[in-house]
Amino acid sequence: MISGDHLWILALALILDAIVGDPDWLWRRLPHPVVVIGRAIDWTDRTWNDADFSAGRRKGASIVAVAILVVFAATVGWLLERLLDPAEYDWTGPAFVVVVAILLAGRSLYDHVAAVAAAYGSDGIVAARRAVARIVGRDPDDLDEAGLSRAAIESLAENFSDGVVAPAFWFALLGLPGLFAYKAINTADSMIGHRSPRHRDFGWASARLDDLVNWLPARLSAGAIAVAAPLAGGAISTAFRVVGADANNHRSPNAGWPEAAMAGALGVSLSGPRSYDGGVGTEPYLNGGGREPGINDIRRALRVYTGAWGVVFFVVMLAALLFL
Repeated sequence: MISGDHLWILALALILDAIVGDPDWLWRRLPHPVVVIGRAIDWTDRTWNDADFSAGRRKGASIVAVAILVVFAATVGWLLERLLDPAEYDWTGPAFVVVVAILLAGRSLYDHVAAVAAAYGSDGIVAARRAVARIVGRDPDDLDEAGLSRAAIESLAENFSDGVVAPAFWFALLGLPGLFAYKAINTADSMIGHRSPRHRDFGWASARLDDLVNWLPARLSAGAIAVAAPLAGGAISTAFRVVGADANNHRSPNAGWPEAAMAGALGVSLSGPRSYDGGVGTEPYLNGGGREPGINDIRRALRVYTGAWGVVFFVVMLAALLFL
């Protein structure tokens, strides 16, 4: 289903997202599509995830819930694609671009991570902890400078895949149905795809499906980050070496790829033990021989991120030209 029209729309949407992002003034007045998806997921969680159900029944309910959610999201995407098809209606092209841009998260991710470094520089570590708590799930109160920096950099790398590369990939491949379905899957995973007692079984389907749809985008993201390593004074070969050595050591089959690439690009160690909900999770380090990250490494990571975004944009433009 890849077409030149889709690729040109994607290129323009990437630019629009980079310039505008997610303006607060708009989404304070209107529900963001991801918020709407989140409300539907929350309803299924409250309605079908009954503590009195057996583990097998909750796992079965998770499959049904995710299937309904994905079919509904893909159908909405299909209807919008028919309505906004620029091949049929010349005036709908800009609206099509806006819809795609809304479901990309490149600029908002950059702004949220940059806010951690800015908060530390202006108001100190307490303010930086508040800023990092907006983008990660781990306990922020005990994080020192290295812990704050590690959390922000890891979030930047992982969400480059989830928020930029994967949505772009599924839109390029399957159009708006693929983009909407991906956002539904990824949102479900972020909300219920945990190993907590409540969601170990009900979140099973969303977590496994999210692993599947992010498998290739995560590896493409690692490549883009590695190519951008020189923007932070790193070496492309080192970034790829760390990916090859450590990516599969991560608890996630996908997140370790962009995180390992970023660790190698910056020459720092990422992952490792961290605190969630009062408990300590033990994770092996990525690039364990690297130094501890600092606040300045967040700024370096943002340069790599910008370069990796540029790699994605270049690939999309090249593909669009090939389809002319």
